[in-house]
Amino acid sequence: MAANSNPTVRRRRLGAELRRLRLASGLKSTEVAERLMVSQPKISHMENGNRAISPRDVRDLCAIYDITDQHVIDSLIEMAKESGQQGWWHAYGDIPHSVYIALETDAASLHLHAPSTIPALLQTPAYAHAVIGETIPLLTVEETDTRLKVWMRRQHRIYDLARPLRLWVVLDESVLRRVIGSPDVMREQLEHLNALGTEPHITVQVLPYTAGAHPGLSGQFTILRFADSSARPVVHLERFTSDLYLEKPSDVQHYSMLLDHLQAQALSPDSSRDFITDATKTHIDAASHL
Repeated sequence: MAANSNPTVRRRRLGAELRRLRLASGLKSTEVAERLMVSQPKISHMENGNRAISPRDVRDLCAIYDITDQHVIDSLIEMAKESGQQGWWHAYGDIPHSVYIALETDAASLHLHAPSTIPALLQTPAYAHAVIGETIPLLTVEETDTRLKVWMRRQHRIYDLARPLRLWVVLDESVLRRVIGSPDVMREQLEHLNALGTEPHITVQVLPYTAGAHPGLSGQFTILRFADSSARPVVHLERFTSDLYLEKPSDVQHYSMLLDHLQAQALSPDSSRDFITDATKTHIDAASHL
């Protein structure tokens, strides 16, 4: 089993491995729950990675599944111990989208469609501050600052030369036109976006209005893939108060096909940089008239 220091991802992998062992044993989750004298939902939550799994749970499940290989048992127990540790984001308290941040931290690649704002990994501090403050107006100054720090900390992944995150973004044209913060903030943000788009591991495409109706009109989505082949790809659908995670192969395939269509309809990376440069000029002009 591949080592990984990310507790959330480790918990999901542990759950997937326990599910594989249960299926290999021929037992239903209801039967396992009955033998452990727990509810069936608890077994499902453990296998889906939605709750912590204690070393004792692992020992009991291995006994039920007739696992006698001590190396396998020890590896699962070690994974259970590490899944109880906390990731860097926990130092900032109770923050939203913590599950997604854990997955993003471990991902090898992100392919996403952004219909409303620049993705967080590509945002400047001023743009991020405006997005956080203006989309969630009930936040206190302290809460806004905390979220901003988390946003900026997340960006370490795209600057990690030892393990660079492969990032492919399809932006709707409206993202470039909507003034968030101020024209000066937008100018700085779009210049930053174009600079990052020249990095070999980052691809930015723009989907212009002239593309008409397209599969991305249904909203933002992200496909996360991992270097470890045992970790299944995940589709993330961001919502205002909660997130949705899809892992079924059919769901991942569906959204992969949507993204293929969006990438085909969007401008090429080179043409997108030119398009972004033109959009930047409109914000420069707007700032000069203020």
